[in-house]
Amino acid sequence: MKLSDIMSYADLSNYAEIALVLFLGVFIAITIRTFLPSRSRELYEASLLPLEDDCVITPRTKEG
Repeated sequence: MKLSDIMSYADLSNYAEIALVLFLGVFIAITIRTFLPSRSRELYEASLLPLEDDCVITPRTKEG
């Protein structure tokens, strides 16, 4: 008996369907959470973070 015969009789297609349903559920939850009107202020403030000049980043110096 070959390994391909064993795997074909194992009926593993259910795992792929479960993974697809879980992925879609998480994707929909993240999409809804992202576009909620109550989060618009927080997301707007987060979008401005790369443009802030308040903190100065200094390069590392070699110790030694």
